[in-house]
Amino acid sequence: MLSFPRFQVPGLSPYHEEQNEYRRAFSKGTALVASLLIVLGLGLDFSLYNELFEVLAPVRIGTALAILLVYLVLRSHVGAAWVSPLTMLWLSMPQLMISWMIWRTEGDGSIYFVGLHLALYATGIILPVRFFESLAFGLGTLAIYVAACVLHPGGIQDAYRFIGYSLFLLTAAILSSFCTYFNERGRFTLFALRREVAEQNTVLMETNRTLAELKGQLLQREKMAAIGTLSAGLLHELNNPVNYSLMAINMGLAMPAVAADALLKESLEDAREGMQRIQNIVSDLKTFAYQKPGENSQRPFLLENAIRSALRLAGYELKGIDVPVEMPQDTHVLGDEPAIIGVLINLLSNAAHAVQKAQREQPQIALRVQAREGRLWVSVRDNGLGIEPANIGRVFEPFFTTRDVGAGLGLGLSMSYGIVQRHGGTLMVESEQGAWTEFVFDLPRPPA
Repeated sequence: MLSFPRFQVPGLSPYHEEQNEYRRAFSKGTALVASLLIVLGLGLDFSLYNELFEVLAPVRIGTALAILLVYLVLRSHVGAAWVSPLTMLWLSMPQLMISWMIWRTEGDGSIYFVGLHLALYATGIILPVRFFESLAFGLGTLAIYVAACVLHPGGIQDAYRFIGYSLFLLTAAILSSFCTYFNERGRFTLFALRREVAEQNTVLMETNRTLAELKGQLLQREKMAAIGTLSAGLLHELNNPVNYSLMAINMGLAMPAVAADALLKESLEDAREGMQRIQNIVSDLKTFAYQKPGENSQRPFLLENAIRSALRLAGYELKGIDVPVEMPQDTHVLGDEPAIIGVLINLLSNAAHAVQKAQREQPQIALRVQAREGRLWVSVRDNGLGIEPANIGRVFEPFFTTRDVGAGLGLGLSMSYGIVQRHGGTLMVESEQGAWTEFVFDLPRPPA
C-alpha cells in the first residue's frame, strides 16, 4: 500500500484534517493518471486530425506538463494547505484543452466532446470533491463548451446537435454533482463510524486493563486465602510440638550433666535455636492466617517487625546475599501489616532474583527506612542487572514479566503498586541497566 507524507494544516477539525489528506492523496494519484491519458490522446489526434497534429500535440504535452507541475506542488506543505484550489486548477486544465480542441477542429461536430463527459463522470465518481465544487466544475465545463462552439470560425453548424450536446453536458454535470454529494455523506458517515470504533476501542482497552488488574487482585486474594486456610489448620498443630520441644530442651539445658558436657550443651543450644526459628516463622504465618476479609486493616504497627517477618519468610531466596538494614528508632506506621509484608517479600524476592542472575562477587540488597514529611519511606536497592530502559515503564503492568516462562505471572509488582496506593503512597522505581535497581515506597504514620 502506498504511504503519503502527512502534513498538519492548522485550524481544521479532525474530520476535515483527515478528509484534506484523503483528497490530497486522491488528487495526486488522479493527476498522474490524467497527465498520462492526455499524452496517450496523441494517438487520437494523429488518427482523427492528422493535418492538425502538429498544432494539437504541443497543447496536449503542455497541458500534461502543467498538471505534473500541480502534482509536485500537491506533494509539498503548500499543497497540503491548498488541496481544493489546486485540485480544481488541474481538473480545469484538460477541460480547457478539450474545449480549445473543439474550437480548433469542428466545433459542435467535434468528437472531442466525449472527453468533457468523461472528465465530468470521473470527477463525480472517483475524486472526493465537494458538492458545490463539482457543480461549479460541471457548469464551467458547459460554459466553455458553449463558448468553443459559438466562437468556432464556422459558428454553430447544427443547432439541434449543439442543444442536444449542451443538455447532455448539463445532465452529466447534475448527475456528477449528486454523486459527489452522496459520496461526501458516505465519507462523513464512515469517518464518524471509525471515530466511534476508535473511542469504543479505547474504552475496551481501559476495561481490559481494569479487568486484568481485578483478575490479578482476585488471584492474589485466592493465594492469600489459601495460605491463610492452610496456615490456620497447621499453626495450632505446629505450635504445640514446638512448645513441648522447647520446654524439653530448656529442661535438658538445666540438667547438671549438660553443664559438664560441652558438646551436648552446644547440640541442645543449636536445637533450641532451630525450634525458635520455627516458632518465629509460625508467628509470621499467623499474620496472614488470621486476617479476615473485609476487616478494617488500617491499624498502627511496627514496620520493623514487618521487615523482620519479610526477611524470615524470604530467607530461602536471600541465602548468600548480604542484606544490610537501616531503620530509624521509631518505625510506627498505619496500614495493613500483612499486605505490607507481602509487598516487602515481593520486592526482596525480585531483588534476589536480579542479584543471582547478575552473579556478583558481593551480592547485596540494601533495605533502608527513612522518616520524611510525616511518612516513612522504604527503599529496596539491589546490585543486580538493572532494568532495560524499554521495560522500566512497564514493570507495574499486570502480567508483565521478564522472567522465564513458568517462573512468574507478572502480578507481584502490579499488586504491590495497588497496595501502596491504597495506603496513600506511591511505589516508584529507578534503575541503571547493568548496575542497580531501587524500588521506593512510602507509608503513613499513625496520628499522634
